[in-house]
Amino acid sequence: MIDLKDKQNRFLVLTGNYGSGKTEIAINLAFSANEHEKVTLVDLDIVNPYFRSGEKAEQLRQAGVRVLMPVFALTTVDIPALPPEIQSVFEQPYDRIIFDVGGDDTGAAALGRYYPSFMAHREETCMALVVNCMRPLTRTADDIIDLAARISNRGRLPISILINNTNLAGQTTPEMLEEGERTVSECAERLGVHSVINAGMPHILAKSYLIHPQMPVCRTMVPEWMEDE
Repeated sequence: MIDLKDKQNRFLVLTGNYGSGKTEIAINLAFSANEHEKVTLVDLDIVNPYFRSGEKAEQLRQAGVRVLMPVFALTTVDIPALPPEIQSVFEQPYDRIIFDVGGDDTGAAALGRYYPSFMAHREETCMALVVNCMRPLTRTADDIIDLAARISNRGRLPISILINNTNLAGQTTPEMLEEGERTVSECAERLGVHSVINAGMPHILAKSYLIHPQMPVCRTMVPEWMEDE
C-alpha cells in the first residue's frame, strides 16, 4: 500500500478525467500537510478551464503552500503557457510537490514535458489516477483501463495508485462508493497496480463497507449554485 502522505512520495502526480475529483484531492492534501513541511501545488491542468486548483491559490498561499500554475490560467486565453518556475520544483528542497494534471492524453502531454526531471527523482515519484465511476467516460473497468493506458503512455509515467472517488456530489450514497471500489479494484488487478485508496466525504465513508484504505475529502471547489446541496 502506498501512502499519499508518505515523504518517500515527494513528487505526487494526481491525474483523472473531468469530474473525477482529482483537484479536490490535490487541494485537500495540500491543506492537510504538516505545518513544518514546505509544500508546492503545481496546477498542470491545461485541459479543464473550470474547477482548477489555481482557483484556491490565495487560500493555499495563506496556508503556506506555494502555488504554481500556467501563465494564462483562469483567463480567457485558450492555450496557457507553462511558467519556467515549474522546473524549479525539481531543484529546490521542498518536502512535497503535488501535481494536478489534466486527465486525458492531451493533459498528460504537459506532464511528459518534465519526464527527464521525474526520472531524475523516480524513486520519489508516484502517479495516482483518480476515478469517479459515476462519470460517463469512466463508468466501466474497460473505460478506466483505456484511460489509464493513454495517460501513462502520453505522460511517460506509470500509475502506482488508483483512487476510487466515486460520487455524485450531494446525491452520493455509500452504495455508490462501494460499487466504485469493486470496479476500481478490478482495474487495479488488471493493470497490476497494488494500491487502491477510497476517497470520499467523511459522512459517506463512515457509512460505507470498504476493503481498501480511506481518505476523507472535504469539498472546497463547490460552485455557488451547488452550495445548498
